Amino acid sequence: MIRRLLVASLAAVASAVTLRAVARRGAERLLAAPRTAPGEAELGAALDALGGEVVRLRSRDGLRLSGRWLAAEPDADPDWVRDPHEAIVLLHGWSGSIAPHLVEYGPFLRRTAGVLGLDFRGHGASDAAPTTFGLREVEDVAGALAWLGERSVERVALVGMSMGAMTAIAAVAVLGDGSLPRVDADPAAPAHVAPPRRPRIVAVVADSAAPELVVAAAPLIPGPRPRMVAGWLFDAASRTLGGDPRDTEPIRVVRLLDGVDLLLVSGAEDPIVPIADARRLAAAAPAGSEHWIVPGAGHRGAHATDAAGYESRVTGHLRSAFASARESGPIIPSPGRLSADSSYPAGSVED
Repeated sequence: MIRRLLVASLAAVASAVTLRAVARRGAERLLAAPRTAPGEAELGAALDALGGEVVRLRSRDGLRLSGRWLAAEPDADPDWVRDPHEAIVLLHGWSGSIAPHLVEYGPFLRRTAGVLGLDFRGHGASDAAPTTFGLREVEDVAGALAWLGERSVERVALVGMSMGAMTAIAAVAVLGDGSLPRVDADPAAPAHVAPPRRPRIVAVVADSAAPELVVAAAPLIPGPRPRMVAGWLFDAASRTLGGDPRDTEPIRVVRLLDGVDLLLVSGAEDPIVPIADARRLAAAAPAGSEHWIVPGAGHRGAHATDAAGYESRVTGHLRSAFASARESGPIIPSPGRLSADSSYPAGSVED
């Protein structure tokens, strides 16, 4: 009897050790996103046609990041007057650089404002680092905001796809929207160093954002109970990182975007973020947030499915937010003063 119990106990310990090792290897793959996506090598001509300027900047925690700045271009709409103090930050998904997103979205976004396309840490030509699904990528967004602020940009919109959408939501929650400089300031910044000019985040477009990380990871995991297995992988990833990426997942922080114009875009046929999960995130968003569901679209496929509708909807959202912010007064107050935005959404909308 004792021998059988000992054998059973050793088998259980071995199984636990094996499971932990498998989870650790899975987490390592999860945190090591591919720097480039298939087909990026063929985008050279398209990027050359876009033009712009390849830029280098630093994340708030010191990593060197790569990006491309697309200056604003004229638009046929006579009612839209571009403001050089406004910009859009374009954020990509898990794996690959910003290049495919710049080619797809840059041409229409730059007709509203200049576009800064950013390679997250560990992606494209940016410094190597684990992919953390927004937990530390918010430091990359902070670096982008500082870079823009140093160039006299005062109002910014964040446009993100998949992981980039999740990071855009997390960035507003963690960094603040910039309306309260004393609150939103970096607490770790040296007291004797003057902080860079901080633009105000006035709008977010979050395309294909999952409410929880396990939702986004589960379709990539074969076998039964993939969300439970995904939870184990993120447990292991948290031990590796010394912080839990789930702390900043959208469902936990989206309510903090009150006062920032939020447009959630979902594909009705998204296999990664099922529409029921997308609706859960929309239900948690502040009143006045919009949720646009695109029939027939898959994950990050809304623009490809309905390009005209997508460009019209996103352009209208961004321009409305910029125009409202212009009317609210100075975005970056003089020292010793706090700015306040008294405009708040009136009710949530889905279509």
